[in-house]
Amino acid sequence: MSGFVSRNKPVWDQLESLIHRYRKSKRRMAPEDLRRLDVLYRQTTIHLSQVATRSTDKGLEDYLNGLVSSAHGMIYLPPRRSIWHGISTFLREGFARAIVRNWKFHLLSAALVGFGALVAYFASIHDPEAAYALMPAEDIRQPGSSKEQLLTVLRSGRNEGGGGKFFFASFLFSHNLKVGILALGMGVLAAIPTVLLMIFNGMILGSFAAIHHQVGITTEFWAWILPHGVTEIGAIVLCGGCGLMLGKAVVSPGIVSRGESLRQAGIEAGITCLGVAIMLIAAAIIESYLRQSHLSSSVRLTFAGITALFWMNYLAIGVSRERAARVLEEDASKIASSDSGPQSKF
Repeated sequence: MSGFVSRNKPVWDQLESLIHRYRKSKRRMAPEDLRRLDVLYRQTTIHLSQVATRSTDKGLEDYLNGLVSSAHGMIYLPPRRSIWHGISTFLREGFARAIVRNWKFHLLSAALVGFGALVAYFASIHDPEAAYALMPAEDIRQPGSSKEQLLTVLRSGRNEGGGGKFFFASFLFSHNLKVGILALGMGVLAAIPTVLLMIFNGMILGSFAAIHHQVGITTEFWAWILPHGVTEIGAIVLCGGCGLMLGKAVVSPGIVSRGESLRQAGIEAGITCLGVAIMLIAAAIIESYLRQSHLSSSVRLTFAGITALFWMNYLAIGVSRERAARVLEEDASKIASSDSGPQSKF
């Protein structure tokens, strides 16, 4: 027994030192210390099992049991965090990582919107009847509208008071949220309605652009639509991606049951939708206040460019954090595999 203790006491001392050092704040623990803690914990667990089955030394057993229990809590129990910390983490990287994890579905959703926009744009340019078929009947911006009529609509609402703009922002958020939820929820029907809805939304945008381009309104049109459109269209695309995700879970669940596949996809979609709601709030505020302002087209386009750069940088952070998380998971898996090797003997 004395030989067993002398051989393994350095492991126990290192484990005890790490526990005392980081007991109060696990979040300060460096990645290498966390990996070392995991290795020492697994080794000490083996030692505890050996002592419990081959020795009558109750004191040593209690000592090792205490070490193992403390290390287990540090490794597996999540640290206590306030709700504000959770919200901050989600906004800082959680939302971005959820998008990155399912980037193929979101990219396909964006491609469907782009395809619809291009088809409708060229169809509307060559055949006004196509634009009539696509544009809402109640919208006064129809094929044949004069440049002055279209500019009047683009420049409307700029002198409206704050109360009116707030009401308009609320209406826009509600409307866009309904569209997003519809695109997402219809995904359970094998994603077929989601695909059609994404294409249709793109077609409306393409036809709308064609009507303005035909009368020579280009810069002011994009300065009108892009400041809020970058965020708003991005949010709708993400909803479409979530719908495609649910559709894939229904059509091709893989090695798990269809119910389990839907549950997993639903969790990812739910995380993404929380961020989408925030995006739609931001888009509604921009559309109501910035779009209906007296800012010049150059300022509006600059704002749209800054918004686009912000979202690209945000997604880049998501890519980086998701890769780092996967590396940690792979390291933990390797450590767990290595711990099944030679064990200490009495």
